[in-house]
Formats: sequence, structure tokens, C-alpha cells
Amino acid sequence: MTHDELMTLPVAVPLETANRALHLGRTTGYHLARTGRYPVRVLRHGRAYKVSRYDLHRHLGVAAEVPSDREL
Repeated sequence: MTHDELMTLPVAVPLETANRALHLGRTTGYHLARTGRYPVRVLRHGRAYKVSRYDLHRHLGVAAEVPSDREL
């Protein structure tokens, strides 16, 4: 997943999207989520698993580009 794709993610993303960002396969990702060993906090919404964009960005070390003083 590219930096631009990561920056445009919604506030909560489906586990499939988080798996792609973390380079995890579908089966492995769901197994880790079910057993509580997913690399980031997993939110349960009914039967669906979601991951917060904030937690995903923090784990990956991705920060939003902040304009420098010269660009303001």
C-alpha cells in the first residue's frame, strides 16, 4: 500500500484493508484478530473486524505530511 493510499484511509478500515497495509494474508490476519494477537488494536463491529486508521498509521510509523514554515 502506498503512502498516499494510507493517508486517504477512512477513520476505521476493514480488517482486509489493514491486512494489506501490514502485508498479512487473509487467513493469518483473521486468525491473529480472533486470538487477540493482531499487531494493532482490533475493533469488533457486529461480526466485522475493523482497525482504526490512527493505530494503523502509528504501527507503520506513517505521519501526515506537515507543511514547513516556508509553505505557510
